[in-house]
Amino acid sequence: MHADVSIIIVSMNRPDLLYPCLESIRKHTACKYEILLTAYRFSEENLTAFKHDWPEVRLIANDSLSGFAENNNLALKEATGRFCFVVNDDTLMDMPVIDRLLEDFGKLPEKVAAISPKIVLKDGRIQTCGRAPWTPCRYLRHYLHLVDEAKPGKWSCKDGLFRTWTLNGACFMIRTDVFREAGWFDETYTFTPEDIALGHLLNAMGKEVWTDADVCITHLAGATAGPMETAIKPTRVRGSLIFYSSRRHLKNPQGTDAVNPLTYALMGAFIWCVEALRSLRWLPARRTDPKSHAAIMYRTARNVMGSIFTHDSTKKIFTQLYKEVPR
Repeated sequence: MHADVSIIIVSMNRPDLLYPCLESIRKHTACKYEILLTAYRFSEENLTAFKHDWPEVRLIANDSLSGFAENNNLALKEATGRFCFVVNDDTLMDMPVIDRLLEDFGKLPEKVAAISPKIVLKDGRIQTCGRAPWTPCRYLRHYLHLVDEAKPGKWSCKDGLFRTWTLNGACFMIRTDVFREAGWFDETYTFTPEDIALGHLLNAMGKEVWTDADVCITHLAGATAGPMETAIKPTRVRGSLIFYSSRRHLKNPQGTDAVNPLTYALMGAFIWCVEALRSLRWLPARRTDPKSHAAIMYRTARNVMGSIFTHDSTKKIFTQLYKEVPR
């Protein structure tokens, strides 16, 4: 018998995060569910231990260099549930999040494709509670840390169950058939904005995205830049520039065919200048310990500058820069 919900998780060799996440799901979920885990670059020791500790989890081991969208899609394509619940491994529930979102779908019309809970950080601050449409202008403001997604608005931070516009990839539930029709996560984007792109695409398909502010999950998101940021941020920026300069013609895979060259050039030039100023700030530290915060910030800024005006895919950028990450 098929599950009501297929729970989709990607974990990058972090059993310290994964185990508490799974325990909270087990404790607070009563509906029929299956768990599909993409174990990304797990050590043999951790993989063996996990198979012993969680035999009920369907495991997809992946050692190839992959991003968020690709790793999630490996599990999503094996899902049998009527709904998919996509959730990060660094999340914790203290209420029946999955059951409550499943109940919400029963209250709403068929055109509602996805529902998100309120996502809070470990200190209690709201990360997202619904998300407004993302435009090029909004993205550039966000790049300067001028967007507050915890601020009430037309599409966000309301009470109860309300219509919003797009998604936060840390946690949402979606109708499996609609997700399949949409093409799963768009692998044009290796690290963001695949969640925002999905929400926009759903709306373009005539579907709706909702949020239940009474359902809450905690996201233990880290805020400190590590060495991997030197490869991840340039990949994020390239993907974002592709999306925001082609969002008037959404599809999956998006690719670069619909990119508006002028929009891309203007946005790219703005970000290039911002990162040039940031690199000057960290210039004195460029020859320090390569794992120091200052050295990481300098290399990240320079790598972003080098990734903007290129024809390379996001995955190619990530693959090339990953080789340079100090171990």
